[in-house]
Amino acid sequence: MKNRALIEKLARHLAMDAPDNWQARVEDAACILALMKEPDDAMRDVGDTAIWEAMVDAALRQRWTVAPAAANEHDSGGSDEEGEIRLTSETIGHDPADWVHIHHEREKQS
Repeated sequence: MKNRALIEKLARHLAMDAPDNWQARVEDAACILALMKEPDDAMRDVGDTAIWEAMVDAALRQRWTVAPAAANEHDSGGSDEEGEIRLTSETIGHDPADWVHIHHEREKQS
């Protein structure tokens, strides 16, 4: 069995009704991962939140390599962490992963 990226596993699961079209569900998978980035209280009690956030960031960065054609088809790029604002891959700077908030040092200097 192939060890697929988490975002691809989620997209494939979301596309169970149309398994050949899983690339179209990568956006939804990215939204789910973005929502999971901040651990809840129970998760904080048992683990290192910095490690969790770094792991989710790594999974989110794979979004543009797992299904690049589907990702750029409509230039939708996903949404903010609450799923309310649609973001393109170029919304913040020119780094597609910028919206994931992986630059903690830069945020602290503001």
